[in-house]
Amino acid sequence: MASPLLQRVAAGDKSAVRECIDRFGGLVWALARRMSPAGSEAEDAVQEIFMDLWRSSARFDPSIASEPAFVTMIARRRLIDRRRRRQRAPVTESFGESPTPAEPAAASRVESCAEASLAANALAQLRPEQRMVLVLSTCHGLSHEEIASTVNMPLGTVKAHARRGLLRVREMLGTLAPQALAGSRS
Repeated sequence: MASPLLQRVAAGDKSAVRECIDRFGGLVWALARRMSPAGSEAEDAVQEIFMDLWRSSARFDPSIASEPAFVTMIARRRLIDRRRRRQRAPVTESFGESPTPAEPAAASRVESCAEASLAANALAQLRPEQRMVLVLSTCHGLSHEEIASTVNMPLGTVKAHARRGLLRVREMLGTLAPQALAGSRS
């Protein structure tokens, strides 16, 4: 019986490294895309995950877990570490980019910008805890459980804030959108 792939990687088998990338690349990429805010961030995460996987491959024990479970555990830990680093990093704004010239599809971009502005205004009118829960959920992709542990709030309270916040935003957008559209046509 052939030894497990990760044990061959730990032994320095170069063909096993390529086979590992082929076998687990899709799994790692899917996890990275799901937990990363941008494509370039996901690419960096995948690279970091595989580097950690090479370093950790000697710890793999087939009697404890399957290879996909071990790879998923390494990937998940690395992605959570990256998310925590991003959350601790200070938020900075870039002023170096100048606006691009208008293109034929500029009208649809203006509409999207107007809709985003309406949504941002509605979000700004929410109670702070509702706004925080919705931002963590929609912008950062955190689950209700992750939000509860991140902000040290009971899970039921997080769910209530999310529901009430979404209902309030929907209500505000329902009344603001027709006014905004009428104003843009005049």
